[in-house]
Formats: sequence, C-alpha cells, structure tokens
Amino acid sequence: MLGRILRLCFRIALWLSLALAAAILIYRFVPVPSTLMLGRWLTLRPVEREWVPLEQISPHLIRAVIASEDQRFCSHRGVDWVELGKVLANEDGPGRGASTLTMQTAKNVFLWPGRSYLRKGLELPLAIVIDLAWGKRRVIEVYLNLAEWGDGLFGAEAAAQRYFRKPAARLTPAEAARLAGALPNPLLRNPGKPNRALQSAAGRSLRRLGGLGPLGDCALPG
Repeated sequence: MLGRILRLCFRIALWLSLALAAAILIYRFVPVPSTLMLGRWLTLRPVEREWVPLEQISPHLIRAVIASEDQRFCSHRGVDWVELGKVLANEDGPGRGASTLTMQTAKNVFLWPGRSYLRKGLELPLAIVIDLAWGKRRVIEVYLNLAEWGDGLFGAEAAAQRYFRKPAARLTPAEAARLAGALPNPLLRNPGKPNRALQSAAGRSLRRLGGLGPLGDCALPG
C-alpha cells in the first residue's frame, strides 16, 4: 500500500513538473494571465487589461519600476541573494524587500498572493528558471502587463489610459514615477490623483532613477 501511494505521489509530482515546464515555455511567447486575474474571472468580477509588447511601453516606466522595485534587476539571476540575506538576518519573515521583479512575476503568474514561507520558497526556484528561460526583457514585459494598478486594473497600458488618458508608450518620467510609486499599495494610491504618500514615493523613484545609470538598460527594447 505504501509503495502504491509513493508511486502515485511520484507520478503526480512528475506530471505537475511537466505541466509547469510546458507553461513556462508557452508563456515565453503568448500573453499571460495572472492568478489574481484568473481569480477575478472565476468569481465574475471585471478585469481591465490590454496586453501590449514591451516596445509599446515607455522606457521611462521600465526604468522607473526597476529603480523603485529591484535596482539590481540587471545583475542578478532572478533572486537577489544580498537582499534576501538581509531580510532573513532581520528575522521579520518574508517581505517585499527581498522580492525581485522576477520573483514577483513568478508569484503573479504561478502562485498566490499573501505572505508565507511556503510561497516564498516556491518563488525562488521559479524565479531562477524563468530568468533563464525568458530573459530580462520578457520578464519585465510580463511583469508590466500583469502589475495591479487599481481594483481590477492590470497592466501598464490600462493604467496609463485610465490615469493619464494616453498609451503607455507616451508616459513621461513624472507619470512613470507615479505608477512605480503606486505599486507597493495600488488599491490605496491613485497615480492620477496622488496623495502625499504617493508623491513621496514618486519623488524617491525619480531620485533612484537618476542614479540607476546603465543598470536599467538590460530590459529596454532592443
């Protein structure tokens, strides 16, 4: 009996691994939904998202998001072990400070929201794999098309259209900084009508952007 259970578990794990590998390969080329979006669709709640290629997203937004969320994005391989070590040393549990853009993308595509050691543990290998399989430009393209910028509002194009009445390709540095500054708390921060917290976050984003230099260029369209 135990042998049968073990063989069944092995087969399930094998099929899940194959399915995940296939999804990673397919998602390298096609528009990707997030688990949050899937959850809204399943519960009949609206989703506002228009997928656009990276070439139709302002370089200002690409660089602003890297400067705000993951300044070593171009130099790590999916996981920022330096920041992760700092979080673990503080013993505060898994937090946003150690979460790279690649890890956030892995969570958005394959995992669930919320803080837990289990989810964080799954994010690490997934981030390493998709960094290798997709490359930096595809990772940031998926991230910017899945990021939540309001209740049911996903992706840079939908956010740019709602808040600034323009396509994502035409965002200015200031508008890009507002969108980047809203990411830690998108349900309470409105880039179109920034409160004091968002204004402060946008200012930090612009300052970091000024010091980013070529470290943000790896994700720009070629």
